[in-house]
Amino acid sequence: MDSAVLLDLLGNENRRRILRLLSHKPCYVTEISEYLGVSPKAVIDHLQRLEDAGLVESRTDDRRRKYFHIARNLRLEVSVSPHGFGAKSAYPASRSLDMRGRCQYLTIDVSDEITNTGTEDTADSGSKSRRLPAQDHKRAQTPEENDPQTSESAEKTSSTSQSKDITRLAQQYRRLNDLESELSLAQRWVHGRLTDILDTFEEQLDAEADSRFYADVLAAITTESKSVSAIANRMSADPDRVETTLKHLAQHGFVTRGPDRQWRVSK
Repeated sequence: MDSAVLLDLLGNENRRRILRLLSHKPCYVTEISEYLGVSPKAVIDHLQRLEDAGLVESRTDDRRRKYFHIARNLRLEVSVSPHGFGAKSAYPASRSLDMRGRCQYLTIDVSDEITNTGTEDTADSGSKSRRLPAQDHKRAQTPEENDPQTSESAEKTSSTSQSKDITRLAQQYRRLNDLESELSLAQRWVHGRLTDILDTFEEQLDAEADSRFYADVLAAITTESKSVSAIANRMSADPDRVETTLKHLAQHGFVTRGPDRQWRVSK
């Protein structure tokens, strides 16, 4: 989903309160209306906008009452600094994502696998499903299963297995919560350090320049020298702007251009 559309949608306090309520349980319109203290008509309008955006879905129970629930997991990140503004939204990554191959600077213990404890994955990982008790999977019992002792032993084994699965999931839940808190702190630290670095660029360049663009140009040639066109291609930037930036950096002695017309960071 486009982050600008999402920001506009969540700019309304009542829609944020609806999502907060639905994150705890599915609700019908009257419940939401009483919770918000607004008319059912206004609630329906908010829900319609949330449905159109794919954030909310509905289902009808046996009494023909429509319940609304959050449709999927979605993460929105907003970054504001003197050097830039950005917003991005993303859906949860697939379990098959190779974190070891993707995280060059971050070490995460991904050895634990989420255990299947009787619930089935849905096509949409963000949707919630609840399975009814096992009576919907009835079958003929064997004579051994009719024996009270055999049945009791099987129930104990099943109960022990389920208990271990739940304990393992609870442990993973705790670790992931701790990891989420640590990542949030790490993001704040990185954001602060990036701002410090860009502030330094701005001071050193002694110009009202786009310090982030200057930093990106320098970063493109930190490991190897490159031509203007190669730098522009890497940054998806205008070559003339890249060349002007490099000449400005050269005036300050930060970069040099060799006989091969390749730009490199000054030593």
